Amino acid sequence: MSDPDSIKSGKLPSDFEIERIQFEAFLKGKGLKLTKQRKIIFNEVFRHHGHLDADSIAERLRSLGKRASRATVYRTLDLLSEAGLVKSIRLGKSQHYHEHVHAGEHHDHLVCVSCHKIIEFYSDELENTQDKICREYSFKPVHHTIIVFGICSKCSQKGD
Repeated sequence: MSDPDSIKSGKLPSDFEIERIQFEAFLKGKGLKLTKQRKIIFNEVFRHHGHLDADSIAERLRSLGKRASRATVYRTLDLLSEAGLVKSIRLGKSQHYHEHVHAGEHHDHLVCVSCHKIIEFYSDELENTQDKICREYSFKPVHHTIIVFGICSKCSQKGD
């Protein structure tokens, strides 16, 4: 995947290359290969920052003239999630979104129930409160997601 000579020459691989190497190693450990379709899907997911759903990825690939079935997109997203490179979050009744996981980065979400806008936020105060509650209950947290559903300012102004 990555050019081994560039690593030997002292040129550090990009985060993208490191993640691709991690994904390929994960697949190899499962007895799978980084097929052309998986590579196309990987590239599309990691080209964008934000929240993607499988259907929009499949549509985007079709618009670029690249071939990957919806089923392959879904399966690849599941593999990326299992590999810890993508986080799957449910931001609606049935809508699953996927976002790139950056090491050491955490955020939560505000979701507008009218226009479906997704706002990412981070709050030290909220994180500290969660840590305090976990300590009070002798509870060891593994991960968490906070999703607040409501009406964004733009929709509030429109009266939605």
